[in-house]
Amino acid sequence: MQADDARYLKRKYKSGTLDVHPTEKALVVQYEVEATILGEMGDPMLGERKECQKIIRLKSLNSNTDIASLARKVVEECRLISPSRLPEVEQLLFYLQNRKKTAEKKENKPIKPRDLTSFEGMELDEEANINSIDDYVELLYEDIPEKIRGATLILHLARNPDNLEELLQNDTVLGALARVLREDWKHSVDLATTIIYVFFCFSSFSQFHGLIAHYKIGALCMSIIEHELKRNDLWLDELQKKKKAGDDDPDNQNLKKEYEKALKKYNGLLAKQEQLLRVALYLLLNLSEDTRTELKMRNKNIVHLLVKMLDRDSEELLVLVVSFLKKLSIFLENKNDMAEIDTVEKLAKLVPCEHEDLLNVTLRLLLNLSFDTGLRSKMVQMGLLPKLTLLLGDEAQRQIAMCILYHISMDDRFKSMFAYTDCIPQVMKMLFDCVEERIDTELISFCINLAANKRNAQIMCEGNCLKMLMKRALKLKDPLMMKMIRNISQHDGPSKNLFICSNGVFEDYVGDLADQIGLKEEEEFVIECLGTLSNLTIPDLDWELVLKEYNLVPYLKDHLKPGSAEDDLILEVVIMIGTVSMDDSCAVMLAKSGIIPALIELLNAQQEDDEFVCQIVYVFYQMVFHQATRDVIIKETQAPAYLIDLMHDKNAEIRKVCDSTLDIIAEYDVEWGKKIQSEKFRWHNSQWLEMVENRQMDEAEPFMYGDDGEPFIHNGDILERPDLFYSADGIIPADGAISPEFFTDFQNGYLLGPQGFPNRTGLKSAASKSPPAS
Repeated sequence: MQADDARYLKRKYKSGTLDVHPTEKALVVQYEVEATILGEMGDPMLGERKECQKIIRLKSLNSNTDIASLARKVVEECRLISPSRLPEVEQLLFYLQNRKKTAEKKENKPIKPRDLTSFEGMELDEEANINSIDDYVELLYEDIPEKIRGATLILHLARNPDNLEELLQNDTVLGALARVLREDWKHSVDLATTIIYVFFCFSSFSQFHGLIAHYKIGALCMSIIEHELKRNDLWLDELQKKKKAGDDDPDNQNLKKEYEKALKKYNGLLAKQEQLLRVALYLLLNLSEDTRTELKMRNKNIVHLLVKMLDRDSEELLVLVVSFLKKLSIFLENKNDMAEIDTVEKLAKLVPCEHEDLLNVTLRLLLNLSFDTGLRSKMVQMGLLPKLTLLLGDEAQRQIAMCILYHISMDDRFKSMFAYTDCIPQVMKMLFDCVEERIDTELISFCINLAANKRNAQIMCEGNCLKMLMKRALKLKDPLMMKMIRNISQHDGPSKNLFICSNGVFEDYVGDLADQIGLKEEEEFVIECLGTLSNLTIPDLDWELVLKEYNLVPYLKDHLKPGSAEDDLILEVVIMIGTVSMDDSCAVMLAKSGIIPALIELLNAQQEDDEFVCQIVYVFYQMVFHQATRDVIIKETQAPAYLIDLMHDKNAEIRKVCDSTLDIIAEYDVEWGKKIQSEKFRWHNSQWLEMVENRQMDEAEPFMYGDDGEPFIHNGDILERPDLFYSADGIIPADGAISPEFFTDFQNGYLLGPQGFPNRTGLKSAASKSPPAS
């Protein structure tokens, strides 16, 4: 076919199927385009068919929309839909209106701001051509309207990625655009927006970031944003003055009209300004992929500028602003900047909101900020706790909301607040509705934290919840669920009593737990079972029967040997022994089995671990309450000597338990009472002597001696002055009498560290120097 033969091009559109968009509020129209080239006589010479689709987005569609009116508007404005299909359009719109939100796990998809769309001023009455690029550059040297036209034509080319390389080859294009932007951005918002949009198209590809940096477009965008925010403040001040003038004189209609005119003008200016801010921020967001560039932005106060923009109403702009803040919040310095200003207060206003993307990215930013204790506190103060609880019912936002609530529940100050929301019933329902063997880590971790509060634990146990928890934990051998049960068991009151009796019915949860210990289960699960049993300090519980029926004494003794198991399991065994030792018959049974020497051996092996030491000493404390075990401890073991070693330990809890245990021993055994009295005397005296020695070093010698060269205070005088010693709670006699062994022991340095204080490293040798009473 010769080119001269072709005279006409005929296009024919054929409508096809009509359906709803799978994820958006939109209709999808399928149609076919048939293009035919006609000859001079009108006969077809060449034809081609192409299948196309058009998406009709319905942003205004909501639960209150008039479906019939909207359907008529769609049919009138879209020529591809025949008026005869109006009922079909109405039916599809009705479906869209009532369609539930997708239950996809959007948390696995990165939420990005929407692609920049066309804005007012981008429309053209001609089609841009890459071959005419030199003509478009020439327009950039004319007046503002021509510059806008030239920049818009170049933008239409730049929006096609295929043209970017060719635009890059033309040396004058980007240089001219950068020059015009630098010189004229204050003169025209449209011009600035269009040129920045061109550079944004390049910023979408990392290989062009160096080019943008060369023209310093990022720094210029920062200056433009800062200027526009200041300009907006001036607009608002002026608008507020006019509103105030109208309020002061309500009868003056001119003032009222002037305010309405100013408000209309402001809204128009605001719309254009937000277009400029969006495209500038999106460009900066792309450039911030390089952390060095991001650091430069921080130095130019990007965080404060972004937080200031959170007051805006434009949802599309807010999505971009919050996305940028979320990216910045990964770094500690940026997070600290956000903490210094009212970031959380402004974000709290966006939760909840109808815009799903904005809500999602806001929650993600709050999640990043919730790692900071102070910011978590602000979230609670701003009332986010009940708001986040409500979002647990939204499948799209549930996971992120739960992670934030988990962080809040880590703080003991806020645990009790969950009892006054609908949170606990919701998470318990989620827990029981989970059909998988392993529950989501976030969900069970959240429940574990909540169970650490007494009131929350009581709510969790309402109905048959504890029974269902025990049944599931024992069936699946789930250590995390058992940890939740363990937290519930630590609270005195109704929740603890449920482990032996629920609703007047006897429950054998103790037996179920004890049965797990003898079995070869996973160590983590056994640890939680032991911990739960150790918490059950219930008077009505017959521990002797439990130990005998499940043969637990050999298990407990075997697991006291250092290295027999992981330290966590051995520690739980010690705690368990402390609990059952409260029962007189159990204490006797344990003492006869040889557990006390095993505990002393373990104490030697774990003397540097405060938790081990404290729990072992607590076992001795429980055992000295009972006559039978007290005699065994005092007469057959070295336990009192070890307790004397630990009497002045650096850990306050260890000192407290040791003092209480030694007081009981001193009350029942005269010989050990004297030794304990001597040690307390020695401790206080050593402190006083150290003070005197330090004073002698600090003060001049003449002040320490009399005129005859003799010291003011003689050693004999010190020992004859019992009023100089610290009180020993009535254990040291008022006359200062001490045993002869004191002087020998003191000179030999037994039980004393380098400064005269007891230390744990001498536990074993010290015990050998203090034989048990005969």
